[in-house]
Amino acid sequence: MISNQILQRAVDGLTQITGRKCCIFDTDGNALAGTVENAKDYSDTALKLVSSGSNKKKTGGCYYYKVFDGEGLKFVIVVEGDDDAASTAGQFLCQELAELSVAYRDRFDRESFIKNLLLDNLLLVDIYNRAKKLHVDVEARRVVMVVEIGEEKSGDELDRVRSVFGTHAPDFVTAVDERNIIVVKHLGEDGSYEDVEKTARVILDAFRDYKKSDVRIAYGTIVGEIREVSRSYKEAMMAFDVGKIFFKDRDVIAYSVLGIGRLIYQLPLPLCRMFINEIFADKKPDQFDEETLTTISKFFENSLNVSETSRQLYIHRNTLVYRLDKLQKSTGLDLRVFEDAITFKIALMVVEYMRFMEGQDF
Repeated sequence: MISNQILQRAVDGLTQITGRKCCIFDTDGNALAGTVENAKDYSDTALKLVSSGSNKKKTGGCYYYKVFDGEGLKFVIVVEGDDDAASTAGQFLCQELAELSVAYRDRFDRESFIKNLLLDNLLLVDIYNRAKKLHVDVEARRVVMVVEIGEEKSGDELDRVRSVFGTHAPDFVTAVDERNIIVVKHLGEDGSYEDVEKTARVILDAFRDYKKSDVRIAYGTIVGEIREVSRSYKEAMMAFDVGKIFFKDRDVIAYSVLGIGRLIYQLPLPLCRMFINEIFADKKPDQFDEETLTTISKFFENSLNVSETSRQLYIHRNTLVYRLDKLQKSTGLDLRVFEDAITFKIALMVVEYMRFMEGQDF
């Protein structure tokens, strides 16, 4: 569970402090990290110590030690030198590796638990039993945030997100696939969606220095029990898809603001096609000219206010009325009538959804 890179840093630090060269072997005699000239020279002796009943050995001008992590033998280390200083260095490295092994095992167990929790791979009774064993608060308020990384990756994305929360924070940061980093954010009793939004902005800032402009974040609703975390995760994932359709300009999207887009996203495509054909017949929305589409968009932005829309479009009120009348003749819908406006707006959103799902124009 501990990477060779972490092990190498440990032996480099020991050699730098004590001046003693050392090496770490696994229980099969494979060298994992070291500062010695030729690790193979020590492999056979390390393997013999593994199969022996002793925990340490002094031979060939070196000290050999077994390292245990509480569940069994984890490593064998060798430190060059046969004096007290070499013995002390070896004992120090043993202690450091044992603590690292326990810490990384606990972290792995907690991450495994969270991943299975997110993916609904645990029975209800298992959720509470494992949470108790891992000292995870089952009644804390939490929200799931999903950080989507773009196509170009540098390999340190997970570490960058983790750096936002610190090593001792009660939050969980993990990854369930190559594209998404999952954050299970722990909220206090007064934690709000504004706090979640601020945290999302801090995460985005962690990627600003090397122009990760394609990083996007979505989050679900705040839940109060550990068993509801998977629901918040599913909501966050839905927010991503709906956001790509209806909120393209946002780099942070919340499930709670999806509105009617959430309902449209769950409609079957045959029903969508039937609805569009009923509303537009042979005249599809993308076949309207740019002037008409701009007029429609601005009219909706101004809550169907003719005067304000004409002012913002720099046209006479009568010109706007003419355009709306022309649209009414074409579609049978008068956007000045609230019911017709709602129908038209939903129809436009349905068309966007169909384009996204089928990847083609209508």
